[in-house]
This record gives sequence, structure tokens and C-alpha cells, in this order.
Amino acid sequence: MALFRRKSVERAADGSMSLMEHLYELRTRLFWVVVAILGGSIISFVWFANGIPAIHLKSLGDIVTGPFCALDPKYRNPLDNQGCALIGNSPFSALNLRLKVALMAGSVISSPFWFYQIWSFITPALYSKERRFATIFVSFATVLFVAGAVLAYVVIGEGLRVLLGIGGDTVGVLLAPQEYFSFFIALLIIFGTSFELPLILIMLNVIGVLKGAQLAKWRRYSIFGITVFAGLTVPGNDPITMLALVVSLSLLYEVSVQVSKINDKRRGRVRQEEGLGDLDDDQASNLDLRPSGVDGTGDIEPPAPVAPARKPLEDGTP
Repeated sequence: MALFRRKSVERAADGSMSLMEHLYELRTRLFWVVVAILGGSIISFVWFANGIPAIHLKSLGDIVTGPFCALDPKYRNPLDNQGCALIGNSPFSALNLRLKVALMAGSVISSPFWFYQIWSFITPALYSKERRFATIFVSFATVLFVAGAVLAYVVIGEGLRVLLGIGGDTVGVLLAPQEYFSFFIALLIIFGTSFELPLILIMLNVIGVLKGAQLAKWRRYSIFGITVFAGLTVPGNDPITMLALVVSLSLLYEVSVQVSKINDKRRGRVRQEEGLGDLDDDQASNLDLRPSGVDGTGDIEPPAPVAPARKPLEDGTP
């Protein structure tokens, strides 16, 4: 453990650190991230074969194979219509599947802890306003990823039904654990990461890169791009899964358009209150904010000549 013990250093009053102090900090955070994922994986490895009846929680193996077991028996195992088992082709098939599922679930279970470690490493470099925006971004990113993964879990069964039933009664498919898990995790990752699209667009709008009107103008091209993306990334290209991804991303894109328009209106009201009118961020203001005494070239204007005082005449007349 001495290898991972961070050297005690006194930080500056403003929280700044030297390069070596940053490296020590990064090493410590990464160590605890690995420990968290390893601990979550061990719990998941045990959970794979054992549920928790007290809270009506199925075993992890039953949850992962749930979409497969929900299929019609003729699609699950052509050799035994009553069975619900993935057919391994090596002595290590079951072990490999259990280890991969445990690692995946362990990463998800421990995500709050390692998100905290990453956040604790980044936070000192941010201003208070940036920390607030980053907290909102991370929170919504997590919610959207989980929502995408849940939708993928729902449509996996339909996708398998289409893919396994294409051959009809002529071709029977014995699904191996590795192939099923690859299909399963690919859909979860594709849907989860794709659901981050509206968050990215909204954040670009917040920092002034994109306008709501621009997003609305690009709506048709974006939906076409979403359709092409679904066709290129969805495993097997079954119509059910592709349609679910295209419809959900199109709806999320429309949400980002409307939110961006609302934000643009709010920003416009703020500009009106500040007297900036409808100027863009990169458009110069026509207000003369130069200090007095400075001409258009930036030079100091000479003082205006003052007429000399007239001497009064001898009779006192000015």
C-alpha cells in the first residue's frame, strides 16, 4: 500500500498544486476507482447465480438472460423447446460470460463512487459557476444513459425475435453465451451513449455555439443523419431496434430544439435589460464606451483651446 500512499503536501491557499502533486492525486484517485470496480465486480459475480428473495430481486444471470428467455421456445433452443439456456461451445463459456457480466455490472454498481473520485480530481480546477454547470451536466448525462439502456433492454427481445426468426423453420440457431452477451452489451452502450445527444446540443447552445433556430433549420438533415447512424451501428439491423432508436433520438432532438429556443429567448430578454439589443455574442456594440478625452484612433485628444481673458478698458468697460 506504500506505493499508493500519497505524499503529504501543504497546498497553497488558493488550492493550486504542482505537477508532481497532481500526479500523486491522479494516482490515488485511479487506485480507488480500480478498487471500487473490483469490489462491485465481486458482488456481481456472487449475485450472478443468487437472487435476493427478501426484496424480490432476481439473480443477475436471470436479469441478463431475461429478454432471451421471454422469446417463444422455438427461438430459444431448437433442440429443446422447453429449455431457456445459452449453448456454450467450450468448457469456459459459462465462466467467461459470468466474468464479463460481473465486470459490467460491477462498473455500474460502483459508478457513484468512481464518479465521485473523478469529480474530486477535476473540481479544484473549476470556478464555482463551472462546478455548478458540470454538476448539472454529469447528473443529466447519467439519467439519459440509464434511460437509453433501459429502452435497449426493452427492445432487445424484439430484436432477437426478428433475427432468430428470419430463417423460419428451416434454420435453427443455437445462441452461444459470448454472442448473446456481445449483442446485449452493444445495444446497451449504443442506446445509452446516443441518448446523450440532446444534452450535448443544449450545452453547446448554453455556451453560445448553437442557436435554437439553427437546430430547427437542421431538423430534416439531423433526422436523416440519425437514421443513417442507426443503420450503421445497430447489430443485425433489425427494423424494430432501428425504429426504436430513430424515433427516440428524433424526439430527443426536438426536445433539444425547444429547450434551446427557450434559452435563446431568455438570453434575449437579458440583453434587452442590459441595453445590448439584439446583438450577437461576436457583434460589436455601437455604444461609445471610451473614456473621455480619447478619440477614435485611441489617442488622447488635445484639450480645446481656451480664449484668453480680455483686459478691461481704462474706463472699466469689459
